[in-house]
Parts: sequence; structure tokens; C-alpha cells
Amino acid sequence: MRLALSDVAFAMVGHLGKIAEVQINKLERQKYGNYLYGSFGRDFATRDGKRIMVVGLTKKQWQSLVEATGIHDAIVQIEKLLGVNLNDEGDRFVAREVIGAVLKPWIIHHTLAEVGEIFDAHDVCWGPYQTFTELVEHDPRCSAANPMFAEVDQPGIGTYLMPGSALDFGACDRVPPTRAPLLGEHTDEVLSTILGLSGGAIGRLHDEGVVASP
Repeated sequence: MRLALSDVAFAMVGHLGKIAEVQINKLERQKYGNYLYGSFGRDFATRDGKRIMVVGLTKKQWQSLVEATGIHDAIVQIEKLLGVNLNDEGDRFVAREVIGAVLKPWIIHHTLAEVGEIFDAHDVCWGPYQTFTELVEHDPRCSAANPMFAEVDQPGIGTYLMPGSALDFGACDRVPPTRAPLLGEHTDEVLSTILGLSGGAIGRLHDEGVVASP
């Protein structure tokens, strides 16, 4: 199999729609900060200094968010002022900054725990931001409890959580993650099995300083 890293990058650009936007819409996508492109979604700070991401992508998600935060009247006014229908995801993107300004006071008035309780009760699509320290120390998805991960001892560095493949096939077991090889660790193996050199030839390469073992 051959795989060019540039093709991986171009494929991702294509999947994000950036190529089609230029060819079909003749538009260059601008920078929108932390706003979700194409609908409504952005990050907010809570009263206790935590940050959350709130998304109203589908009509149900949007209606749940409006109901949970009690901003229905404000939404009606936004629709009148901007001439939009906020049940339409594209119009929610157009009005994203105004919607964000309406939601911000409600969210910053509540703690993370309070927001979570209210949002969960209304099936709002949301989630807290985690630092990487919080991720490692508190999230079971980022631990050895997740079969994708394993604690691996890397010589010269120490033991840390290493991910394997995210692919999980039902017909075969996951290949466990392993440490990175040391510099020169497989030199003799490569020289003998791939290049077919004899033990004497490999020894001479070592003696002359051409190759080295760890």
C-alpha cells in the first residue's frame, strides 16, 4: 500500500467542504472563531470559570436549547429583526452572533453543574471543555479501561498511556500499542533478513562504525 501525506491533507480539506465551496459557491470560507460552521454552536464560560460547548445543529437540538434557557421571546425578536427563520440551520448560522449574545448572560449566570443539570434534563447537545490534565486524570475514555489504550514503557522516557488503532473489528482482536523502537534496535535484523547479509558482514559493519546497536 502507498499513502502520500499530501493526499491525506487534501482528502481532509475536501471532506470539510472547502474545495466544493470554492468551485461551486465561488467563496473562500472565512475564519469564524469557535462558532460551528453552518448552524449554531459555540463555547461559553460558566459562572465558576469553566467552559462549555453548546450546539444547536438539528431542529430538535435547537428547540431543546431554546426551551432549556427560556429565550423563546428573544428568539422571536431576532427572527423579526433579521428576517430569518431560526428553525433553519443556515439562518441560525447567519444569526450566530446575536444568538450567542442572548445565550451568554444565561450561561454565565449558572455554574457548570447547574448548566449540566438543566441541559441534560432538556436533552440539549452540550459538553464541558477539559484540560488535558483533566482528560487524563478523570475521563475513563482516556484510560486503560478503553481497549484502544495501553500503558507502555518507553525506554528513556517512562510509562505513559499510548493509543493503538481506533479501528475495532469484530472478527479479529485489536493490535496492542507497543513502544517505539530504539535507534538501531532492528539494524541487525534488517541487514540479515532484508538485505541478506551474513553475520560476518554485519560484524564488520559494526567494527568499522558504519552501523551501531542501541
